[in-house]
Amino acid sequence: MGALELRESVLEYINAADERLLKVVKAVIESYQEEEIVAFSIDGKPVTRSEYKTELANVKLEIERGEYISQKDLEKESENW
Repeated sequence: MGALELRESVLEYINAADERLLKVVKAVIESYQEEEIVAFSIDGKPVTRSEYKTELANVKLEIERGEYISQKDLEKESENW
């Protein structure tokens, strides 16, 4: 069974589904999407959507704590490299 046939079959189930089944399907889809590879690290390691969201939240906290360097300061620092 190809993707088209599978899609049609799944849509038939969804169109006839009750609320409980729809919640299960929604949870499965959301779980699948969270584990989707959305990027790669500098060393080539795959990064999932959930890992990416966690990293973004951590970076946001670092910025709120003032743990960053301005472009101007970075340029000054790089002159000594």
